[in-house]
Amino acid sequence: VCLITFLAPTFWMISSSLKASTEVFQHPIVWIPESPQWSNYAKVFQTLPFAKFAWNTFVVVVLAVFGTVVSTALVAYGLARVEFPGRRILFALMVATIMLPDIVTLIPRFIMFRTFRWIDTFAPLTVPFWFALTTLYVFLMYQFLRGIPKELDEAATIDGANRWQILWHVILPLCKPVIATIAVFALIQHYNEFLTPLIYLNRLDNWTLALGVRALNDSNVANWELVFAASTLMLIPVLLLFIVAQRYFVQGIALTGFGGR
Repeated sequence: VCLITFLAPTFWMISSSLKASTEVFQHPIVWIPESPQWSNYAKVFQTLPFAKFAWNTFVVVVLAVFGTVVSTALVAYGLARVEFPGRRILFALMVATIMLPDIVTLIPRFIMFRTFRWIDTFAPLTVPFWFALTTLYVFLMYQFLRGIPKELDEAATIDGANRWQILWHVILPLCKPVIATIAVFALIQHYNEFLTPLIYLNRLDNWTLALGVRALNDSNVANWELVFAASTLMLIPVLLLFIVAQRYFVQGIALTGFGGR
């Protein structure tokens, strides 16, 4: 039942992307169109610079995901393996911010980014994530690191390794499952992000895919068949990613949930 509940809307979206505008909302629902309108997909690229939106999304996602993984690993390693005064208090404050809605800091962030002259650039969509902005990912990495014996650090120290060498050669190779999990979560998060690009990106040349799909429905006459075609195109990369990274994703979830002590 749950599978049908999930797949039915997805199949209807794909089916509607191949219909004429007069057939999209006809009743009863026609699940398989008699004359598939494959030209709807071509019209998406003719109506808006969809390829440019895809490139912008790719740039934003790569920069944001890479920054998220790097900063998350550094912060979690510092909290889990490095002893310093106030570490527990700092960790408690960090965990507390998980419950803080993003909307609360929306206006202060906008004022700050406007002061930095970052409006209508990719900086507000990428730079904050180079500072471990998503504390949930830090918490996941922290819990995973707690499950790695500290004797490995001590043995590497005896062999003459410094903290950076321990992190790079000892800790990170053991963290591949949780890193893959965080990367997949972050990729989906930034790929589907709508509110942040809507606020900071004004010029059409800077739009992401999410804004492009919205633009297809902004005119006086909604072209729903084009909206569904664009949505289907957006769905393909996510499905391919899940198929390729499914093993690491499931393994990372299991180890993150049960590996920490």
